[in-house]
Amino acid sequence: MKITRNYILFLGLLCGLPVLAQNDTLNVLDEVFLTDTKLKDFSTGQQVTVLSDSILKKNGALLTSALNFNTHIYFKENGLGMVSSPSFRGTTASQTAVLWNGININSQFNGQTDFNTLNAGGFDNISVRGGGGSVVYGTGAIGGTVHLNTNLDFSGKTKQDIFLQYGSFNTLDARYKVKISGKKWSLSIAAARNSSANDYEWPVEGRQNENGEFYNNNLNVGLAYRLNEKNTLKFFSEVFDGERHFSLIRPSETKTKYQNFDTRNLLEWVSEFGDFVSVARLALLDENYRYYANITSENYSFGEAQTLIGKYDLNYSVSKTLEFNAVLTNTYTDGTGSGITENTRNIFSSALLMKHRPFEKLQYELGIRKELTRNYESPLLFSAGAHYEFTDFYSLKMNVSRNFRIPTYNDLYWAGAGNPELNPETSNQVELGNHFRHKDFKFSLTGYYIQINDMIRWLPSENGVWRPRNEEKVETYGLEALAGWKKQIFKGHEISASGTYAYTVSENMNTGYQLIYVPFHKTTGALTYAFKDFSIDYQLLYNGEVFTRSDNNSRYNMDAYLVSNLGLSYDFNKKNTYKIGARVLNIFDEEYQSVQDRWMPGRNFNIYLNLNF
Repeated sequence: MKITRNYILFLGLLCGLPVLAQNDTLNVLDEVFLTDTKLKDFSTGQQVTVLSDSILKKNGALLTSALNFNTHIYFKENGLGMVSSPSFRGTTASQTAVLWNGININSQFNGQTDFNTLNAGGFDNISVRGGGGSVVYGTGAIGGTVHLNTNLDFSGKTKQDIFLQYGSFNTLDARYKVKISGKKWSLSIAAARNSSANDYEWPVEGRQNENGEFYNNNLNVGLAYRLNEKNTLKFFSEVFDGERHFSLIRPSETKTKYQNFDTRNLLEWVSEFGDFVSVARLALLDENYRYYANITSENYSFGEAQTLIGKYDLNYSVSKTLEFNAVLTNTYTDGTGSGITENTRNIFSSALLMKHRPFEKLQYELGIRKELTRNYESPLLFSAGAHYEFTDFYSLKMNVSRNFRIPTYNDLYWAGAGNPELNPETSNQVELGNHFRHKDFKFSLTGYYIQINDMIRWLPSENGVWRPRNEEKVETYGLEALAGWKKQIFKGHEISASGTYAYTVSENMNTGYQLIYVPFHKTTGALTYAFKDFSIDYQLLYNGEVFTRSDNNSRYNMDAYLVSNLGLSYDFNKKNTYKIGARVLNIFDEEYQSVQDRWMPGRNFNIYLNLNF
């Protein structure tokens, strides 16, 4: 599609508009309480944004949509609800770490997370931090990190939230969340169901999205109990059960499907004594999948991995302005699969962090981490960040770090092809962020540079067998803009706007070519107008053209696209919220795809009911 000059002008205007509309906003981290305390305490030189609950509801159940329309992350999606992988700051999907209540949950098999296996309704807030984070969060935290959190409090209140949505292609999105607490205990339960026939029309004459149906069920539970004033026990648990039939490119292809059943459990003991805070964690992650190459057959390939994580975190406050944090972690994984012989891996890591505010306007942090394992040689990791507030209007953030990604089970142990001699991928990076704030206006502009060494690629060997090798060096650099604004124009009327923009260069240093499926330009925008109990909102997503061949052959480029959504809602109650609404997605019926030959839906509709009490 050719984007007209008017469209480009409109995009540019939205890019300068900010991000705060009632609750439909991206909030900076310091306004939100999180269970993952490291995200707040040790992100001094980096910006963290939090997607509000209303954003998550207006963008569909699967997490891909919410992040795609509201962050700088680019997603490759093999059709609606199909496999979805991110590219954060031009890096690969396995170089974005996903954290569940502070625990890294990237797959042990391929090192990445499929964002269409994450139901946004299961979490209290979802946060995004750009840049390296391996010192705190371990493997894969190179391009950035995505944080999924359940919050617990002791407010003594009971809150319930019911969200029901039905739309085109027989799509159902049902979510229920309840929070109950007393002075000594707290309980949070979130349940969600998402399903769709997913049989939308393709922009190819006479074609529908065939074999694209899916469903998933998600349950999240959080429980906390205060033993006394100094000791608190917490327990978090998540269960995800999903099935997808993978869409066909051609009607003649064999129909396939994929099932996954994942469980995550985390026990946490927080203890305070003097100037020390001790946090002991024990986590058990269970990853299971089955792939049916022919849905009419009972034969399948599979993968199973159980990961046990023991983590001890000790924080010492020397003074109100200086603190140290030591973290010891042991991760034991037992995995097997159809193409992988059963194998175990044990990794011990230690990290030391320091945070210091020598005077009111300046704070900085330092960190180092080292891992020990017999499976590979681990590098020494480090990070340093600083934040200086020149005025109430302007502040500067800076971060430098060395990060890494370990070889996966597939890389090391795949039968007949795995390479046990692989080294971890390493990256050196630096970023500089300029942050502006004036009343209800916020704007940030961040520049970054990342150099990745020993990138693992599967390439054909001399005998024709594809094997992983530490083959490439990649450099990525670019600019990210994030802005937000809201204004009560007169009594009862409020208007707000939001926007993000990312310029990304991600080059293979051996060839000078841009990596495939990394757009140079991405823009998102939102505009909301509210009058008393009525509101109308508009969203847009623009992705520039991408290369689909490693030699950057322009004949195979995928065109840029612009997708817009429009929503209306009405709130019937002041004290409690009884809201009804409707949305038109892809209102201009844009024909687009984010992966070649994997078409996304045209114009479609949904209606919803939201009850809060």
